[in-house]
Amino acid sequence: MNMALTGGRRMVISDFIALMKPRIIVLLLITAYCAMVVAAGKLPSLALTAATLAGLGLSTGGAHAVNMWYDQDIDRVMRRTRNRPVAAGRMRGETALAFGIVTEAVSFGLLGWTVNWMAAAWSLAGFLFYVFVYTIWLKRRTPQNIVIGGAAGAFPPLVGWAAVTGQVSLAALIMFLIIFLWTPPHFWALALYKQEDYRSAGIPMMPVARGPQVTKWQSLGYSVALLGVSLLLYWTHVVTADYLVAAAVLGVAFIGYNLRSLLERAPQLAWAKKTFRFSLVYMALLFTAMVLTIPR
Repeated sequence: MNMALTGGRRMVISDFIALMKPRIIVLLLITAYCAMVVAAGKLPSLALTAATLAGLGLSTGGAHAVNMWYDQDIDRVMRRTRNRPVAAGRMRGETALAFGIVTEAVSFGLLGWTVNWMAAAWSLAGFLFYVFVYTIWLKRRTPQNIVIGGAAGAFPPLVGWAAVTGQVSLAALIMFLIIFLWTPPHFWALALYKQEDYRSAGIPMMPVARGPQVTKWQSLGYSVALLGVSLLLYWTHVVTADYLVAAAVLGVAFIGYNLRSLLERAPQLAWAKKTFRFSLVYMALLFTAMVLTIPR
């Protein structure tokens, strides 16, 4: 009996964790922390780091929970998402919604009182953008959903920068643009080999609405623009010339992956999968390069 209760509690806890999409949160926190280090020119204090990352993690997790409440109908249709807590029927949608709202409220208070209200405001803006602009407004209406709505994932560097300085600089805005331009080729690479899921759910992702070839061409275009914007960070003087080299190498490699995906003949999608995986490596390494090349 006790073992059954313990197992049940573990299932409940794991479902609440799943609501927050922890694997996505990790990458978002990496970009926020790297922005903190660059803004400070050194490692920020442990207390500031812990409060900022905890608050941001709660905010993004809360947004994801609200997303699972709103998207429960399409999540049930898609193989990639049908085992999510709400879609699978292990949790009521209202519970997920309440959890997401309360988590965001706690996040806002935590960031405001222990970090600063500017960081709290940017974090709240990211939450609202993801929920209302991407999830509710754009996702089901336009193939440009991830282009515009994906900006929600670009807010963490603004939060991190504001946490250290109390404001947002040109360098922080360039970091925002880096993630903004990276999101379409990153997400469309996933959508290419998951397009049947989106088609069955009636979601107009680019590969479904415009076709794989148009998607690949647009992904290539965004990867080229991304290279140019990533190089701009050097001229803000927050990183050294070593960053310029790293950004150029990583950017050319990302372009190469997208080009190879473009040249892949239908219905082959092996390079779409490789491009998606490399996009994650690209983002982690680019922001790590920022940290390693701050002026000493």
